[in-house]
Amino acid sequence: MNLAGQILDFYASLRSPKNLPKTVKVMNPYQDFTAQAITKEFYEKFYDDTQSRIVLFGINPGRFGGGITGIPFTDPVVLAEGCGIENPFEKRAELSSKFIYEMIDAYGDTKDFYQHCYISAMSPLGFVENNKNLNYYDIPKWKSIFEKYSANLIKAQLPFIRRDIAYSIGKGNNFKFLKSLNDQYQFFEKVEELPHPRWVMQYRLKRKSEFIQEYLDKLKSKIQ
Repeated sequence: MNLAGQILDFYASLRSPKNLPKTVKVMNPYQDFTAQAITKEFYEKFYDDTQSRIVLFGINPGRFGGGITGIPFTDPVVLAEGCGIENPFEKRAELSSKFIYEMIDAYGDTKDFYQHCYISAMSPLGFVENNKNLNYYDIPKWKSIFEKYSANLIKAQLPFIRRDIAYSIGKGNNFKFLKSLNDQYQFFEKVEELPHPRWVMQYRLKRKSEFIQEYLDKLKSKIQ
């Protein structure tokens, strides 16, 4: 089976983590018929081969990006304009998607980037509380909820990702969590950190090109 089939099977198998607070709602676009079709088109377009990819783990999808489209860091705008995949979703831009696709443009193009890289998340499902995005590590007792959950998700993706390196998109709690799991399970030979796109766009916008270059330097150095 090619990577597209393996990735789509992985997403189809996702279930919500257990013991979430009742106020926390889960976003699972892979249960939505439209998002299923869009996701299938995306992965069959960019992952129709058997070459393993470098993995980048985000936090969890937001409600204006991957929480809608089913594709990490890909809002409906860049899905159409950057990936060439038309979609019926409201064309509302999301800051993190904007950064990632500017980085992809600097990398070369969408096809070239996805030929070498695969973006996932420590939780591929998103979370909302009081109509606001919620990071998994902001949920009370999150470690007891996500340690085995995220470890099992990483393990399920190992057949189609490289084991020599993994990146955390985010230099704070997300990196610490990924590193702690890797120390315990030895999924990857090494884990490294990258700046989170939202942090860059909100707080370090004047230095955006510097952080894009950081992505390019680290990723391109691992291309074989």
